[in-house]
Amino acid sequence: KYELTEKMEINGRTLYRIKALRAFADVKVGDFGGWVESEENLSQDGDCWIYRNAVVRDNAKVYDYAAVRDNAKVCDNAKVRGNAVVRDNAKVRGNAKIYDYAEVRGKAKVSDYAEVIGKAKIYGNAEVSGYAWVYDNAEVSGNAKVSGNAAVRGNAKIYDYAEVCGDAKIYDYAEVSGNAKVYDNTAVCGKAKIYDYAEVCDNAAVCDNAKVRGNAIVRGEAWVCDNAKIYDHAKVSGDAKVYDNAAVCDNAAVSGEAKVSGNAEVIGNAEVCGNAIVRGNAKIYDYAEVCGDAK
Repeated sequence: KYELTEKMEINGRTLYRIKALRAFADVKVGDFGGWVESEENLSQDGDCWIYRNAVVRDNAKVYDYAAVRDNAKVCDNAKVRGNAVVRDNAKVRGNAKIYDYAEVRGKAKVSDYAEVIGKAKIYGNAEVSGYAWVYDNAEVSGNAKVSGNAAVRGNAKIYDYAEVCGDAKIYDYAEVSGNAKVYDNTAVCGKAKIYDYAEVCDNAAVCDNAKVRGNAIVRGEAWVCDNAKIYDHAKVSGDAKVYDNAAVCDNAAVSGEAKVSGNAEVIGNAEVCGNAIVRGNAKIYDYAEVCGDAK
């Protein structure tokens, strides 16, 4: 469906501009496309195409109905297939895979063994690397970074300067934004939001409509769910659970196997620990401590 025409040298590599030999999709006979290092870079089958000044080189391959447009670059052993699109100034390299209806655009970078599949979108200055997966309708944008073995799926969104790494899983309609960090074996799901400079780590889980913000930290095996809010410099750790409409803020801490629920508030420099239970409309504040088996 195409032939190699004029050539140019870039950093010691010879690239060839492609020219269509037949009409397909939005390509007409005689249309010039982008640049390849060899015919191995672009399948002669299907409607896949490399447009304008886009470059596909090394052992990278574009096939099926995929498109590489504008000034995008696909190199190393990367694969772009299905109906996927890589455009603008985006870069896909390493052993990365862009499949299905996925889209990588802007100045985004996908590298290493990362996979972007389904209808996922990576854009802005976002970076996806390592063995990370971004799939379904998930989006990674802004200056966000997803790496390690992290998985972002469903309708989840990672944006601003947020970082998701390790074995973290972000799914459903969850959002991680600001300068927040989610890492280790954590799970953020439902419509939960992690933002500002908050951190969720270890084996912690934040779900439902819960919010973690400010400089708050949720770690250990802690669970924060329902409509709970953790903010300011608050810390929730151990096997603690904060749920219902409960709030933990200021410099307060909830740890051990403590439970805070209902409309309870733990504020100031207060601490709830051990097997303590705080519920209903209770308020623990200032430098108060509720520990042991207290209720």
